Amino acid sequence: RIDMNLVGRTFGPVGFIPTNMQLDANNVVTRATLVNAQFFLEARPYRDEVQYWNINPGATFWFGEDESIQLDVQANWSRSWFFRESPTILPASPFTTVEYVNDGDHPVFTSSLDLNDPNAGWSWSGGRVNLNNEKRVTEAGRLRADLRFGDEVNNLKVGVAHDRFYRTIVGFDNSAEWQANVFETVPDAQIPNFLRPGPYGFITVDFDAFMRATDYQRFFDEAPEVNSSQSVGAASGGVNERNFAAYVEVNGETEVWNRNLRFNAGVRYVDTDQEISGPVTLGADRQWQTLEGSYDEWLPSMSLRWDVADDWVLRMSSSRTLTRPNPRSMLPATTFSDPSAEIADQGNPDLSPYLSTNFDLGLEWYTGDEGMVALTLFNKRVSGYTYQGITVRPFRELGIPLDALSENQLAALNANGGLDAPINVRQQVNANATLDIQGWELIWVQPLDFVFQGLGFMANYTDIDLEPTGQEADQLAGNLFGIAPVMWNATAYWENDVASVRLSYNWVEGSAQRALGNNEGGLTYAQYFGEDRGQLDLSASYTLSWLPSSPQLTFNVLNITNKNTRNYLAFPNVPGEIYEPGRTFLVGIRGTF
Repeated sequence: RIDMNLVGRTFGPVGFIPTNMQLDANNVVTRATLVNAQFFLEARPYRDEVQYWNINPGATFWFGEDESIQLDVQANWSRSWFFRESPTILPASPFTTVEYVNDGDHPVFTSSLDLNDPNAGWSWSGGRVNLNNEKRVTEAGRLRADLRFGDEVNNLKVGVAHDRFYRTIVGFDNSAEWQANVFETVPDAQIPNFLRPGPYGFITVDFDAFMRATDYQRFFDEAPEVNSSQSVGAASGGVNERNFAAYVEVNGETEVWNRNLRFNAGVRYVDTDQEISGPVTLGADRQWQTLEGSYDEWLPSMSLRWDVADDWVLRMSSSRTLTRPNPRSMLPATTFSDPSAEIADQGNPDLSPYLSTNFDLGLEWYTGDEGMVALTLFNKRVSGYTYQGITVRPFRELGIPLDALSENQLAALNANGGLDAPINVRQQVNANATLDIQGWELIWVQPLDFVFQGLGFMANYTDIDLEPTGQEADQLAGNLFGIAPVMWNATAYWENDVASVRLSYNWVEGSAQRALGNNEGGLTYAQYFGEDRGQLDLSASYTLSWLPSSPQLTFNVLNITNKNTRNYLAFPNVPGEIYEPGRTFLVGIRGTF
């Protein structure tokens, strides 16, 4: 990955000076002359290594003369090992003057500096190198047994399951030592020897030559563990989770007013124990700290399907579902630098899971063959959203050794109650609020055989409204990302026994995407929004049925119109990221033996 960045810095011997600025009504700069601006290259060769294996044995047994008792037993165990190597080489350009224009689509800048010239005056002044790597180990296993009494339609089911999930992420970094060697062995005058014109109008690096000249492999082998992985921004740490679940379920069929009614009802009990661990540096002591958490929930569910009239079906369902909290918010990450020993920062192992109470009501009209028109109304009440809050805990529960404290901290702690002193812990907490999600979905599937045999279309439209409620609804409102208020898609198709062609268009209305990152401070009122986006795709297949294995040829084109993905910060003419995925062509063959 190679990037060329325009940066304005307000520190150093020469300060960045924006001049001749023109602003719009929102104080967005639309034109400016940037004096003492600087470019820097960010060249990152990635090497990813992945090993994965999985075993999934299972068996089904039938008992009784009519085989009305069925036992299904399944096991699963998987393990993956992932390692990423991603050093960074970042030389900086000399200071220059840049003409900046923002026409509303994306910023454009021009400079007299030739960014594709290795001899343009690149240096380590304002530049750097990084050596950071990441290792992940993930293990997951499940034992499950389901026992059914009855036939396929009318039955009673009971079952148990035990799941275990284990993952560790460890970051390694030796940037400071490698950088010291780089600056000594490759001084500014030697940098052009390792630069090359790049394919995108700016320079790149001769990586192999640079690594050999700077003894990269030795510093790579000696890289120590650190508290975070710079390659993907993940914090070092681990999660060891054990889940036990048991359920009972009833399925049946009967008649109401001479109309068929099928029903399903049951309840599941889930019990979860978690150990969240991660590196913590307190004073001069670095150690792995483990925090424990647990929770259990009852999750009932039911569904009804009633044939209210010929070709009309009424559906109703209700359930309670669970999503476990983000382990990253539970990592220890303990810091205790407050000289008065009153404030600490720490992950929260007691985070409750997201819980959702769901209700759906739908009506379906079957118009013949595969034709159907369906309208579904849905309502969800979601609790468990988190935000950065303060929890008061006694010092003894924080896992901080007394010998890691300074003399002033220890004196302040003893004066405030010693091990039982109340500490204001800044951490992610569950908001005392719920999110009400209401919406409706309309589906229309319509064969058009009367026009042309095998012709038809499918369409889907979804509308969603969100309303935070509760004492801390304002905390919830600022953490709702990636939920599009309107989505729709339509597909026209033609198919028969050997061939098919489908043309699909998917449209998503823009929505809030994410909050500001650490490098975007000072704009506390702003957040990122995604723009409306539609994508046109084609899929086609043809089966050579007269050949052995009946091979099927496939041809797919994704993003036919070459649509970009774009988000913006606060105002549409302040682009955040513009991604050009391009068109993707897929050609395949598939057979069955």
